[in-house]
Amino acid sequence: MSHSPSTPSQPLSLIYLDANATTQVLPQAAAAAISTMETLFGNPSSSHISGIQAKQIMDKTRKQAEQVTGAGQGKIIFTSGATEGIQTAILSALTHAKKSLDSNKNYTLLYGATEHKAVPESLKHWNEILEINATVKAIPVDNMGQLDIDFIAKEVPNALMICTMAVNNETGVYQDIALLDNTIRANNQDVAWMVDCVQALGKQQLDLSKTSIDYAPFSGHKLYAPKGIGYMYVRENAAFTAFIAGGGQESGLRSGTENLPGLAALSTIFSMLLGESETAFAPVETLHLFRQQLVNALTQAFPNIVFNHHFENSVPTTLNFALPGFSSKEIMDLFDAANIRVSSGSACSSKVTRSFVLDAMGLPAWQSESAIRMSFGPAMSQEEIDNACQRIAFAAQALTQSCLTLDEVNTNAEVITDKTELDGLIQFKVGGSCTWLYVDSLSKSAVIIDPLPEVAERLKTLLNCRGLTLVAVIDTHGHADHVSCRENMETEQLSDQQSDSLGWPENTPCLTINGIVYHYINIGDKWLLKVTTPGHTDDSISLLLCEPVKDSTKPLSVHYAFCGDLILMGSLGRTNFPCSSATAMYVSLQRLNSLIGPDTLLCPSHDYNNEFTTSIGAEMSVNSLLAQVINNDIYSDDFALQKARMDKNIIDEAGSEIMCGALLLSLIHISEPTRPY
Repeated sequence: MSHSPSTPSQPLSLIYLDANATTQVLPQAAAAAISTMETLFGNPSSSHISGIQAKQIMDKTRKQAEQVTGAGQGKIIFTSGATEGIQTAILSALTHAKKSLDSNKNYTLLYGATEHKAVPESLKHWNEILEINATVKAIPVDNMGQLDIDFIAKEVPNALMICTMAVNNETGVYQDIALLDNTIRANNQDVAWMVDCVQALGKQQLDLSKTSIDYAPFSGHKLYAPKGIGYMYVRENAAFTAFIAGGGQESGLRSGTENLPGLAALSTIFSMLLGESETAFAPVETLHLFRQQLVNALTQAFPNIVFNHHFENSVPTTLNFALPGFSSKEIMDLFDAANIRVSSGSACSSKVTRSFVLDAMGLPAWQSESAIRMSFGPAMSQEEIDNACQRIAFAAQALTQSCLTLDEVNTNAEVITDKTELDGLIQFKVGGSCTWLYVDSLSKSAVIIDPLPEVAERLKTLLNCRGLTLVAVIDTHGHADHVSCRENMETEQLSDQQSDSLGWPENTPCLTINGIVYHYINIGDKWLLKVTTPGHTDDSISLLLCEPVKDSTKPLSVHYAFCGDLILMGSLGRTNFPCSSATAMYVSLQRLNSLIGPDTLLCPSHDYNNEFTTSIGAEMSVNSLLAQVINNDIYSDDFALQKARMDKNIIDEAGSEIMCGALLLSLIHISEPTRPY
């Protein structure tokens, strides 16, 4: 029973809405596993009574799996999980295909562009190991996540294997298996076909024997069984090569002593699916009602919510959404604070934030980078859904209605009230772009740097709720990838202040350092120093938050350097715009370094890899070109040539935000985030 959000002094019980990643082991399944370990622990391969009793458990589970899967004359082979099943299927198909390869023919291996990364990575692995040398191709999807049937019809005649999935793990989108079957077999009767059925188990009716699917892997931990147990369907007469050889278990198809406790737990789950147990899963109709209840709660709580998939072709247990102006980390932190577990579009990586699934569907970059997945299983109850909806409303109230916000500085991601002191630096992200808010709590003053329109209302709310005085709102340069909301904010918040084209106030005091005049403004007891740093654009500036300068001959004491797109994490700002100049950037890099040194925290206007801040010293260790500039090991002309080569790595994809810097080669190959299987 969940505690009411109206009594925050009581700890909130956990609401788990990340079932597509894994599920809790149901008590009945856990009890079956424990009982098997304690009383029916025999080896199924032994011929004595204990072994026979153990084998009975295995045989029962296999028959249930056949029923649940609609296996017909196909085989059910128990595995450690989906990844092993995927390996077995691909190894079997490619080993068989290799026997009849035509050296004069070009072959392909096809997989859905939204497939779990376990599939394409395994295809590439075995393609190389077996020296097949086929071209691995992704099958495109449309904006609803549906596979391109025309592409399949064109490419499958030359394919050795095609891999699709029944239900997508990020969006819940399901494929039309009958349409795929007809298309594939009309164009290639012999191609091996694997369908990842992991997310379909318990959510869709399966009758695999009525299809031409050759292989279908399943995983127990996605449906309330323990981790480490799974199974795969193999069509009758489909090619098969054992992935694990040894003692000959599973009729020689998969060696290794069987995971009997896991099988006993899986049998319990199958009994619930088949209606053989007193405890049954919620029917699909009820799951649809649960989803609609969650949708209603989310829409009421967050009126601007955008759902990243269409419900008409998605299973009812998955919701994928984004909130304009909020990063996935902010929303996850918010839900975590309310003790609700959801996942982001990049659950396994803090360095790469995009969802390749949503990218493949052609969704805007901000949706891909801000995606939240909410998923549940068929054991979900009405009470849990009611509690979840109540908690969602509470979380939204904490975020928007009571001037509450997430404490970005606090890594524990606690929710703070409007009475909590706001002090220091806060980053707001939209896609890869950053807005910076610096607040001096003593003077109740604030400055906003590179304001994004998506976070404008949040910034206004913060200023008003905290009683903050906005000193200035400043852009570090004219942005090519978005329209700044600076002018609107100036009109509303600083109507009496005159400023230049980037928002720097007129008639500010100045000082001279090494013969160069710098202007500054006061933010509480600190200075914000303006430094001209052209290169990325001809109007680029950097802003240094520093201690007041009492002696201009001594080094500055700089807390933060807002450097725009001069230096980015793992790169330098691009210099191939008409208003760019690589030689000017060379001078700007040396000037900035002379003022702030190697250790001052840099706050760029883009943070593509979720790193928050960096420093010149840290960037020099990974960016040899920057190191050469700072160490005076290169002249400006040579720098311009190398910078032009670096900029050639920039790829501006249609529908995505303009990249303001090219990632270095050391960062280009960061693996995409994958959800665990």
